[in-house]
Amino acid sequence: MQLLSIIHDIREDHPTMGLRDMYYKIQPRCMGRDKFEAFCKDEKLGSMRQKNYFRTTDSSGVQRFTNYIKDIKPEHIDQIWQSDITYYNVNGRFHYLSFILDAYSRRIIGFSVSKGLSTNQTTLPALKMAIKTRGKIIQKGLIFHSDGGGQYYAKDFLKLTHDYKIINSMCEYAWENGKAERINGVIKNNYLKHRGIKNFTELCKEVDRAVSLYNNEKPHIELKRKSPIAFEAEVVSLTKQTKLKMKESLDAKGSILGASSPLKSKQTKHRNQDVLSARIKEMS
Repeated sequence: MQLLSIIHDIREDHPTMGLRDMYYKIQPRCMGRDKFEAFCKDEKLGSMRQKNYFRTTDSSGVQRFTNYIKDIKPEHIDQIWQSDITYYNVNGRFHYLSFILDAYSRRIIGFSVSKGLSTNQTTLPALKMAIKTRGKIIQKGLIFHSDGGGQYYAKDFLKLTHDYKIINSMCEYAWENGKAERINGVIKNNYLKHRGIKNFTELCKEVDRAVSLYNNEKPHIELKRKSPIAFEAEVVSLTKQTKLKMKESLDAKGSILGASSPLKSKQTKHRNQDVLSARIKEMS
């Protein structure tokens, strides 16, 4: 079922492309030509179709995770990561781009460029890059959200998320993974298609360039017209300042009461803890 999301993307861009042409462009290793054509027909992808909110994967016979980000607005960095895989056509041959972005800062923190759709070529290297970008320090409760593609529930991928205690989440409809879907279009249409890419090596180079430009220079309305990296830097700076002020405030209050003063009762300690918890919640 891991082909389904890619096939939907191709059908949206090429409504009249024949299934046989599509097969030779994708060149899937998991099935032959006839099985591929039958698969597409079963999914009603054999002819022109109107754009709609389709299911990205048929859940029958595949592993599916709960959608943990439904109706949730991210409030801090590394609360939710979102990911998707798309294709890019270079001289008639399809290659595949996998992106992982932080849903709060919109920063692309991991990506991969590949000639095939296997987990080891797509989602696994992208996730390893994302973890490395964050210094291999992953916040407790981080949610990794994706569509239902097989690369996101493959054994090696799930082992990595398990090792870092990352919570797996999946959407049922494409619009439930909208930020990841949009980043595909931004990188392809705003950057790559203007570069005259001729081969796979050039594609790798240009994707790396595009991600750097997007992360460091592209302003976002939602980020107060800052780039994702500039926005993250500001958030980290404000968090450090708030923590310092909190420490100074609590130290000052402690010095007034005295570290061993009988006035500093258990009730006062609990009140200070409540204040600290409330401030930390505000920061997050």
